[in-house]
Amino acid sequence: MAYRHVVLFRIRDGVPEETVAEAERRLAALGTLPGILEWMIRRSDDTRKGTILVENALFADRSDIDAFRVHPQHQESSELLREIADWWIGDYEE
Repeated sequence: MAYRHVVLFRIRDGVPEETVAEAERRLAALGTLPGILEWMIRRSDDTRKGTILVENALFADRSDIDAFRVHPQHQESSELLREIADWWIGDYEE
């Protein structure tokens, strides 16, 4: 069964645009990792609560998202995002 993974990254105030763009680039590059059926990274058009990056992904199954979470490329992206953002995750089977 496919597994949906949605993340909202709220970029902290004062983070330079270049750093936000780098985070966005790193997130976009994750879309080539194994087990991903759909991958989308976008900035929210709604900026009332600041800059929000939206990650919307579909994995083939739960084991693929588990492998994704420990992949070195994902870990590297997570390190940068921990420095500049807080996030909320919604995961569910489709």
